[in-house]
Amino acid sequence: MVVTGTGDWHEAEHVVSDAYFPHVLTPLTAGSEPHLQVRALPLGALRLTRIGWGAEVAVRTEHPGAYAVNIPLSGRIESVSGGHDVVSLPGQASVFRPDTTAAITRWTEGCEIVGVKLDRDYLHRELDRVLGRPDRRLPAQVDLSTAEGASWMALLRSVVEQVREGETLWQQPVVAEQLSGALASAFVLAVMPEESGAAVRPRIVKRVIDRIHEDPAQAWTAADMAEVAGVSVRRLQEGFRVYVGMSPRDYVLDVRLGRIHAELIGGVPSETSVTDVAMRWGITHTGRFAASYRRKYGVAPSATLRGVAG
Repeated sequence: MVVTGTGDWHEAEHVVSDAYFPHVLTPLTAGSEPHLQVRALPLGALRLTRIGWGAEVAVRTEHPGAYAVNIPLSGRIESVSGGHDVVSLPGQASVFRPDTTAAITRWTEGCEIVGVKLDRDYLHRELDRVLGRPDRRLPAQVDLSTAEGASWMALLRSVVEQVREGETLWQQPVVAEQLSGALASAFVLAVMPEESGAAVRPRIVKRVIDRIHEDPAQAWTAADMAEVAGVSVRRLQEGFRVYVGMSPRDYVLDVRLGRIHAELIGGVPSETSVTDVAMRWGITHTGRFAASYRRKYGVAPSATLRGVAG
């Protein structure tokens, strides 16, 4: 969904309500007109929306059934929700709980946000799986300048990039599931504090490795692997760093590369492309896959398919 420009406040409110959350909109400057910019991307249990009103406004909503994470790319948003007064600038994000009255009391004229809508039950499940403990006390604001906050933003930008590169690829359920799961897991890691705990034992890491080898094409997310291990995502990541020398995510990619390489060497039907093979093994970003394949095997996957090398 892409909407550019509308001079009617009622229409602007209707468009953004459909794209993000139902709300009541109030322009804060007498005689002003909206210069609306809206882009919306449904992604499984998530929805990404980019919104700019082009005028100073106030917004009131209850965010029915879902969390909202509003990330200013420019300008500022001032809000009140759940007893918290929050002012967010670029590098920060305001978090709004579902089914809770919230008011953005001032959305500045030059403010444009990326809004992330996360289904309540889906995010609660991811919180339980990622943290390895029941804890749903999300903060009212996220600092995106931290390492994990920056990592989440980088992943968010990567997803948008993938959508731009292949407008239909992300619409496939397995791709949408993998991208939304990765975004949700990274968000939880960005907003929740580090937990203490004993080091992960090698057998727990091996349990995850065995499951990955059984089905590397599965839409593995960090939360999926942590659930197999029975520990939090952070503890599993530390275990992989110590015993495997790479992150769980990189290990999944390495196993997939091996399966793809073996299939390309073995020969595939003439009508089958490298992309077909890569997607069959769970690859959703073909550009990054090609670069990773070249680093591992020294040639492009297309060269292996042609029998040139590899």
